[in-house]
Amino acid sequence: MPQPNRRQVLATGLAAAAAMLLPGRSGATPAPPAPPPPAGPAALPPLGADFDWGVACSGFQTEGHAPDSNWTRYIATGKVDPYRDSVRFLDNYAADIDLAAKLGSRSFRMSVEWARIQPRPGGPDPAALAIYDHIIDAVCAAGMTPMITLDHWVYPGWVADRGGWRDPGMIALWVANARTVVQRYSTRDPIWVTINEPAAYIGTEIRIGALNSAEWPMVMDRMAQAHNQIYDIIHSIRRDAMVTSNIGYVPGAETSVNQPFVDKVRDKLDFIGVDYYFGPTPKSSDGSSATSAGAPGMWDLPLQTEGVYYALRHYASQFPGKPLYVVENGMPTENGKPRPDGYLRADHLRDTVYWLQRAKADGMDVRGYNYWSLTDNYEWGSYTPRFGLYTVDVTSDPQLVRKPTDAVAAFQALTRGGGVPADYRPTRGPVSCSQVDPPASCDRPVTLAPAPAPPPPAAPADSPRP
Repeated sequence: MPQPNRRQVLATGLAAAAAMLLPGRSGATPAPPAPPPPAGPAALPPLGADFDWGVACSGFQTEGHAPDSNWTRYIATGKVDPYRDSVRFLDNYAADIDLAAKLGSRSFRMSVEWARIQPRPGGPDPAALAIYDHIIDAVCAAGMTPMITLDHWVYPGWVADRGGWRDPGMIALWVANARTVVQRYSTRDPIWVTINEPAAYIGTEIRIGALNSAEWPMVMDRMAQAHNQIYDIIHSIRRDAMVTSNIGYVPGAETSVNQPFVDKVRDKLDFIGVDYYFGPTPKSSDGSSATSAGAPGMWDLPLQTEGVYYALRHYASQFPGKPLYVVENGMPTENGKPRPDGYLRADHLRDTVYWLQRAKADGMDVRGYNYWSLTDNYEWGSYTPRFGLYTVDVTSDPQLVRKPTDAVAAFQALTRGGGVPADYRPTRGPVSCSQVDPPASCDRPVTLAPAPAPPPPAAPADSPRP
């Protein structure tokens, strides 16, 4: 999920290279004129009764009562805002899961935190596992499928003492913990996410000083090995399991940033999980997922909802026939204030779902969509960015009241209707020559379907006989 320095740690050194490939940029060879793109269907079909609507959260960002970890140690340096016990999901999970179920969610994404279940070397903590037993049982009892993330950027303090991902023994430690989780919860038939956004994870480790940029390739290889090993373990326990490692899509530089990892795990992905947030607009070429220090906040980054279509198409072309899930998607505001661009959370949600329906209508096997996030949370150093369907003011509300945003009613209507109505058109049309997936997103742009023709006027009734 977004974090305040992703542009710095993911896109440093990539923007210039990517710019050389972008149509219409200095140094690029002009592409021949492309034929006009075909219009989509006038009426989009719904996503279907079996579509997996879901919401997402992560352990460290929401749970509270944080145990010793790489992240509690970084917070203790004073370089970011204090944790403040976050939104205390561990104390409020039953009510939060109920909120998710009332939205019409069919899946609930969460993480089982390594730092919590193994706070010291040796075996897991039975009391900590019991907590997750109760949470996962509550998700299942509410009629939702758990989507369990094994690693959402946090590991125990004692693992950090050994060097974290620098340690040659990290793969064995990581797999041993993940095996414990898999063996315990496979009977619940969850959807599995092994490592959340590996490239962004490495970038965040660089940000907090746990790695340096020269170690990027080595750590990416280790994460791929960890994914591949636990994939085999999961399938040895349950052959029909669905497993992925979700990709934090980086507009304009996706191939440079994420493709090396994808290539290492491509044979061990049961579905492609894509996280998509921001996209360049004609006024800004910045499509990164967050900002560097001193730059505008992420609530100022350009939004381009049709970019989710291009992100899905990017991977549909690489993995024909493979199911696609949007594992994370959402929109930030600054402390819940209106966005400078005027985009409302409900409109952004509906516009995004329009493009999911369009992707499915165009033949992509889109199976699910998770909103990031159910509630506001600790966005890797700050509570200022608000992504929640339910907003929570951690810094000034000791009761941590979950207040619905306008997107709650919109989400409920979408899950009831299987998406937006057939005649819906996004509040903001697609940009020309999008740079989300260049050159394809410029050369083969998606366009809005024409509005359905109004029904013909009713024929006049026959005159009564004399």
